[in-house]
Amino acid sequence: MTTPRWIFSVAVASLAISGVASAQAARANYVEVVRHDADHRVDVLVGGKPFTSYVWPTSLKKPVLYPIRAASGAVVTRGFPLDARPGERVDHPHHAGLWFNYGDVNGLDFWNNSDSIKAAQAPKMGTITHRAVRGSTNGAGEGTLDVTEDWVTNTNVPLLREDTHFVFHAKDGARMIERITTLTALDSTVNFRDNKEGVIGMRVARSMEQPSLTPEKYTDASGRVTEVARLDTAGVHGWYTSSEGKQGDDVWGTRAKWTMLTGDVNGAPITIAMLDNPKNVGFPTYWHARGYGMYAANPLGQKAMSNGKEELNFKLAPHTSVTFRHEILVLDKKATPADIEKYYADFVR
Repeated sequence: MTTPRWIFSVAVASLAISGVASAQAARANYVEVVRHDADHRVDVLVGGKPFTSYVWPTSLKKPVLYPIRAASGAVVTRGFPLDARPGERVDHPHHAGLWFNYGDVNGLDFWNNSDSIKAAQAPKMGTITHRAVRGSTNGAGEGTLDVTEDWVTNTNVPLLREDTHFVFHAKDGARMIERITTLTALDSTVNFRDNKEGVIGMRVARSMEQPSLTPEKYTDASGRVTEVARLDTAGVHGWYTSSEGKQGDDVWGTRAKWTMLTGDVNGAPITIAMLDNPKNVGFPTYWHARGYGMYAANPLGQKAMSNGKEELNFKLAPHTSVTFRHEILVLDKKATPADIEKYYADFVR
């Protein structure tokens, strides 16, 4: 039997339409990494639209990714201290975008350092200084950025070299950031003494916070107290869930391989998830996740996070290295634990 010509025509047309749709999707999720060295910034674009930027402004004491946007364009990170927005909190000026550092490195506090630190405290602080963009790539659904930074004392003596490889993934309704960070001790032993402030953290947009009904006071490892005011909770809908089934404020100080924060931005559902890798020191990490919007994974502060039941004082001998691997998901939906498990399986594969 001869197949009618119109069947072939329909098949060819269907293939053509499918090809056009695939090409359009590829363009929509094409990742570009664009350097602006004079402005201390590297932009990451998806389909020509901003996703995030790697920035190292002189007003910060570390490079950060800021701001971070969902595929919808919604900004999921707090604006302050770089670009304050009405109605958001203005506490903890060292919480900017997505960052990586620690509260006690050879006795120096890299976590809490900011322009707001009093001059008398400056000798106790460390700074992470951007040194170089080593390379970048663009591509359909994926782009990369490689950077080098130095962790330096108050007198500008380098203790650690940091080499970080970022992978930026884009899919319909999803954005992912892999951060693979290798720290190398330079000419002396580097001690990461057990401390609750660390290591990878982000500060989320006001609407993604968990509703807080009372003012709070938080004391860092050096005894500095930061007051977090009670604000109007209208439009604030964030909620933490861990891979171990912990919910809300119960996530803080517990171990889990991932934690997700569900909420909304401008009324549209958003999920932010942070994934820990089994190859990391201290896996599964402790979670330093607070209702006021500070969201961090800390594998090194075990005594601080376990009420003294465990302790880890990690150290690097001269010229030795350690690598930390994390992934951040930003999804345009209210995800389920099963959704995050699928991403986690891909991440650790």
